[in-house]
Amino acid sequence: MSSQAAARQAQAPARPAPIGLQAPDASEYWIRMIKCRSACPVETDACGYVTAIGEGRYEDAFRIARATNPFSSICGRVCGAPCEAACRRGALDSPVAIRALKRFVNEMYGPEGGDYRLYHEACNERMLPPGRGDWERIAVIGAGVSGLTVAHDLARVGYKVTVFEAHAEPGGMLTAGVPMFRLPRELVRREIEAILSLGVDLRCNMRLGRDFSIADLRREGYKAIFLGIGLPKGRKLPIPGANHDHVYDGIEFLRAFNEGKPMPLGRRVIVIGGGNVAYDVARSALRPIEPFTRDEALPAIERGERTALDIALSALRMSGDKEVHIVCLEKRDEMPADEREIVEGSEEGIRLHNGRGPREVIVRNGRVAGLRAVRCVNVFDSGGRFNPQFDESDVEDIEADTILFAIGQTSDLSFLDPADGIETNRGLIKVNPETYQTTAPDVFACGDIAHGPRLFINAIASAQIASRSMHDFLRGTRTHIVVRKRWTPAKYSMVEGWERMRRADPPLVEPERRSSSLELTELNYPEAEALRQASRCLRCNINTVFDTAKCIACNGCVDVCPENLIRLVGLSRFVQGDHWEESAAAVLGVPSAQLRAMSPEELDALGGVMTKDESTCIRCSMCASRCPTHAITMQCFSYERECVSVPAEHPKLLYSR
Repeated sequence: MSSQAAARQAQAPARPAPIGLQAPDASEYWIRMIKCRSACPVETDACGYVTAIGEGRYEDAFRIARATNPFSSICGRVCGAPCEAACRRGALDSPVAIRALKRFVNEMYGPEGGDYRLYHEACNERMLPPGRGDWERIAVIGAGVSGLTVAHDLARVGYKVTVFEAHAEPGGMLTAGVPMFRLPRELVRREIEAILSLGVDLRCNMRLGRDFSIADLRREGYKAIFLGIGLPKGRKLPIPGANHDHVYDGIEFLRAFNEGKPMPLGRRVIVIGGGNVAYDVARSALRPIEPFTRDEALPAIERGERTALDIALSALRMSGDKEVHIVCLEKRDEMPADEREIVEGSEEGIRLHNGRGPREVIVRNGRVAGLRAVRCVNVFDSGGRFNPQFDESDVEDIEADTILFAIGQTSDLSFLDPADGIETNRGLIKVNPETYQTTAPDVFACGDIAHGPRLFINAIASAQIASRSMHDFLRGTRTHIVVRKRWTPAKYSMVEGWERMRRADPPLVEPERRSSSLELTELNYPEAEALRQASRCLRCNINTVFDTAKCIACNGCVDVCPENLIRLVGLSRFVQGDHWEESAAAVLGVPSAQLRAMSPEELDALGGVMTKDESTCIRCSMCASRCPTHAITMQCFSYERECVSVPAEHPKLLYSR
């Protein structure tokens, strides 16, 4: 899911809650109110590290950002940022720039500097499989995000982990699928080295199915096996001309580009697809590196050596202007690509053809000459299912020398042998969705190969579950997550003018320079701007807590609320047919049946309900300041998650209270 799609889902309106009537799942309610943390698959405390940055506590901010994420530095560059999609500030103007602020502190204290001390110290050990020892050998297949997360977690608790990687360099899609102008390769290497420094054994150029098999690993004494092989192959549409030599798989193109061995492209390139990968492919196609070798040019450019960079720029400009087009089914506002990707691509000169469906790769005299596309009327049917409809009379021919497909990814399961005992389901490995155990008890799999393409952070989260499950399998235990929560008085203040501050994304290199070089396109925040952007956070862990015994119903809080979200309404609004009925009956000291028998007019005469819409509260504390009886106080809600192991037959634990 792109961050735009996540935003549409996350910003759905919530019903105001009655003050003083507590829902049965109140703890869950307050947890969900910290939307950025709840939206993060690994529950990184974004509110915590953004607040720390705003207060100048940079090392604390790094420790919070790193606590549950072994790839926090990388996520500070390329995470899809579901936290931002859910950010409550987005309902007011624009979300807090959470991802960029993470990068800000990781560049100070993260492993990219070569010092792994804080990286290891900041790991939240409570979220690792409980129990430490000198445990068995584990085989991890694939040195991508999910495989290395499993290696990180299991090595920390005492397992002897060996990672087998099919390619010459670890990283998976981090190195193969993310362009170097978005993610520095030296940063990837450093964060991977931090994991390997735990004692993980990495073996590259070892492909499952070619150099060894599942049966071989079992014979060699590996007691559990993890498959983190991802979806390494791209998809093509079955249209005429799609198998021509100059029609490429976008994933294959990105891998070659990132290895410094770009495929030969013509001057006019068409990329088919409307997602972030399509833009990675298109923007990479603008940046040819034919005159250079990986070993000579790229490290110099990454180090910022001006001579190498200037030579690169000159040679790239001499190679001639490229013309890159993107063709996609979706209308502009339907595209799954992030808005920033689309805008930056346009600034760099990428031409967008919206609402077009490919019909044929045009081939003349044995050469690719272009793409024939028809107008797409609708991408989805009335039930929301992908079912494109076309107007075949509206045809556009777009000239091109090269076509690149970026419409999705597929698996390569050719390594499987029936004797392995691993079942598949529609091109993915079949797993138990709660444990990621496959149909072979000693084999586990997660990430894209188990649930299809998702964000990097989703792969990390699923790998953390898989590592706990592997530990349980080997130890005969069952690991559960319990939540320790607490309320504490809050000293709540915002910097002057916080409500007028607007989001400012990190600065970018100029479009002309971006499109003709391998430089990083996005720069880091200067310190003053990072402090300013962090100060936009609404601090959703701080809440207005009401003591109804002190309330005199003066309506002062209603009058002073700048967002008009506190209201006094009749009891009928929250009793009839609502789950608040029993709570209201208990507060009033009357049977629920009596309330149900009353008319709306009788209920309103009986009492009123003060409601507060938490979804739009800006935590300004004006209601608390205005309250004459101190019935309203500002309180901080905090919670910690912790792994607890019990014997396997023990019933499932719920949240602790």
